[in-house]
Amino acid sequence: MSEITICKLSKEEFNSKKISTWEIWEKEVSKFSWKYEETEECYIIEGDIEVQTDTQTFNIKAGDFVVFPKNLSCYWIIKTPVRKYYNFII
Repeated sequence: MSEITICKLSKEEFNSKKISTWEIWEKEVSKFSWKYEETEECYIIEGDIEVQTDTQTFNIKAGDFVVFPKNLSCYWIIKTPVRKYYNFII
């Protein structure tokens, strides 16, 4: 199964994806399990998150562009409140 990918986007990449038009999701400090039914791409506006999969731990912070693959099961540990733009790829 594919793993999470994390990268930084240039301003041009951010604008070409029209990220600022995506919905915003917010979540307080918390811990929870999650399974992605669809591939999700997101841009972290605020927050500090640790996401654990069966094989790896990912540290995600503000400014990161993240892709969570379809069918990924993981465990989220939100260390500081999160705000993110998100988009599902169906």
